[in-house]
Amino acid sequence: MFSFTHPVARAATAAATLLGAIVLASPLFAASGDLSRAASAKSPAAREILAQAPSPEAMTASSATSEEKASSNQVEAHIKDLHKKLHITAAQDPQWNDLAQVMRDNAKAMVDLQERRAAATQSMSAVDVVKSYGSVIEAHAAGMKKFIPAFEALYNSMSDAQKQTADALFQSRARATAKKEMKESK
Repeated sequence: MFSFTHPVARAATAAATLLGAIVLASPLFAASGDLSRAASAKSPAAREILAQAPSPEAMTASSATSEEKASSNQVEAHIKDLHKKLHITAAQDPQWNDLAQVMRDNAKAMVDLQERRAAATQSMSAVDVVKSYGSVIEAHAAGMKKFIPAFEALYNSMSDAQKQTADALFQSRARATAKKEMKESK
């Protein structure tokens, strides 16, 4: 197993791993495996399952739409929760709104990338899959480059109490991630 010590490399690897797990666990992949088994079977029941199955295009469209909505809902819930925990003031709304928009844009970029990857899985070679993971890492890095200045502007506008809360929230998350990585590397 590789050991990544640079925080950006760890974050990018975690993002790629998480996205890969999401993609591999999606209903599209589960259903396509069932369909390929049904297609190779000769029983009438298997052929009936195959005949009633939606097309891969329809599965991708419905899966993508529901995944995009779920992702959007998760991001909005996270934004709302963070706003509440950080006690954002009216004076900080411009910085907060900028940060929230970056979070939404980054989430949408990752969902769009996931949708493109899901649509191409049937024709991807092993090299294409590896390249697609590289695209995920690059998208995550690009998102962080947008997130950091927006977060820094908000952080610089915070009171000492708000900064302590932000520090605790982000340190807690960093500790949990580090702990998880340590368990995985054993």
